[in-house]
Order: sequence, then C-alpha cells, then structure tokens
Amino acid sequence: MAEIKNSNLLDIDTGILKKDACVVLVKTEWNAAIADQLERGCIAQLEKSGVKEIIVLTVPGAVEIPFAIKSYWENAAKKDKPDAFIALGCVIKGDTPHFDYVCKMVAEGVTHLNLMLPAPTIFGVLTVNTEEQAMERIGGKHGHKGEEAAITALKMITLAESFK
Repeated sequence: MAEIKNSNLLDIDTGILKKDACVVLVKTEWNAAIADQLERGCIAQLEKSGVKEIIVLTVPGAVEIPFAIKSYWENAAKKDKPDAFIALGCVIKGDTPHFDYVCKMVAEGVTHLNLMLPAPTIFGVLTVNTEEQAMERIGGKHGHKGEEAAITALKMITLAESFK
C-alpha cells in the first residue's frame, strides 16, 4: 500500500518560484461531503504557500472534470491562464462495474490533459472501495489527499517554471 510516510512529497522547503500563481480546482458534486473536505484541505495548503489566486469550479461528476479543465483553459484569456489545475472528487465502488468505467475515464482524461496542456493537472480524485477508506484519506490515517494534491501542484508549478 502506498503511504505518505514512504514519500518526500510533504517536503516543501523549495517554495514557489512563481509568486503570482493561479490554481484552478475542479471538484465534483458526487460524494460532496468528501469532495468538500478535499477542497478545504487543498485551499488551506495553497493559501499557506502563498498562492495568489484560487478558483473553484464544480462539475456534476468525475467524468466531467477533464471537459471542465479543457474548456476553462481554452476560454481563459492569455493573461488569465492558470499555472495548474487540481481535479478533486471521490468515486466509491458500488455493486456494478460503473466504478471501473468512471475511474478509468477520469484517470485517462487527466493523463491526456497533462500531455496536451502546458499547465499540469493534478489527480486528486479518491477512488476507494468504501466511504471509510475515503474518510481515512481526508485527514485520517492516510493523511489528507487534498493537501497532498495542493503540494503536488506547487511542485509541478515550480518544475514548469524551471524550464522557462
């Protein structure tokens, strides 16, 4: 099992090179209580790190996340292009294969965005078997995946800026 203690992710001593960063969060309405906690943790970490602008978009479900990100990017004025996107949501396994399709579609969509857009898209969508597993990932024994998504975005912004 992947555990945060086996990672250097939380080491954030490098800071953000781009002080006027803008990050767009795209969260789902499904499993709203969990998605809202992911959002809170994500925003708290971004604010703590000095991100200038945080924009939150809400979509019906996880499958719609890639469309919202792509549409936002295409319609933002050049000066308003975000430095990173963060996809937030929670898909909980049910009794049908719907879970597998949704997880595959959103993961592939985020991967495609990362290859297509010049701004990184961070995968902060929980894909869990139970609601209990989700709770363990929004401040429980598995850390806070919203905070981790924010840290990942900050590190990817820094990486992208280092190429310029």
